[in-house]
Amino acid sequence: MTEAAALPGQPRGGVLSGPATARAVNVLAPNASAMTLDGTNTWIVSEPDSELAVVVDPGPLDDVHLRHVVDTVRKAGKRVALTLLTHGHPDHAEGAGRFAELTGTHVRALDPALRLGDEGLGHGDVVTVGGLELRVVPTPGHTADSLCFHLPADQAVLTGDTVLGRGTTVVAHPDGRLGDYLDSLRRLRSLTVDDGVRTVLPGHGPVLDDAQGAVEFYLAHRAHRLAQVETAVENGHTDPADVVAHVYADVDRSLWPAAELSVRAQLEYLRDHGLI
Repeated sequence: MTEAAALPGQPRGGVLSGPATARAVNVLAPNASAMTLDGTNTWIVSEPDSELAVVVDPGPLDDVHLRHVVDTVRKAGKRVALTLLTHGHPDHAEGAGRFAELTGTHVRALDPALRLGDEGLGHGDVVTVGGLELRVVPTPGHTADSLCFHLPADQAVLTGDTVLGRGTTVVAHPDGRLGDYLDSLRRLRSLTVDDGVRTVLPGHGPVLDDAQGAVEFYLAHRAHRLAQVETAVENGHTDPADVVAHVYADVDRSLWPAAELSVRAQLEYLRDHGLI
């Protein structure tokens, strides 16, 4: 879910279905909109020499798309062994139940309500399938249940909606909290500094080749917006919709409802820290 039109990091190019790294292939869902950019990126991840694949975020409940994902896996000589969710928003997770029916797989997620099977996902978990290793990185903020998946073999991270390939994401108040989101961005920055992550495989938008640059952009953007909101409040604009009109005047008005969610999260953060 995008909030603005600025470009973080270094986009590889247009969003296309196909290989992004040695182990990750994107199948773009046909649900383009102002909030989903070109559509939801459904990621197929596997070791090149393995017959087993993991699918991250099957996407919306669109049978044509879900079958296309299954066919893409099959044409690569593989089968889906597991389904993972970065978070529960419908454009990422609504199709998970139907996808599980098509593939006979379990669905693992942080939120128990989204799981199909006995296993969930949490901090420190490592998902291993057919030699593939995905490390679970808790990244609450966009939503309380948001996760990223570190793919160390490709020096990549699948970020869901925590970092997008184009624009900036929404802190979906009240479920999303700005303090959590800033901590999550710092956690991702540590991955780029300490663990060599170079590539962002986002839930929407193009692949980013400069992961550290993208995360630094997000942190700077958040600091800038927060300062703008604080100034707006000091000038008497306390209603969230009024703050949006002043702070997000450069953003397409169709995105103002989403921006208002972020403003509410920013106002809550400022109040909690005694800044307003």
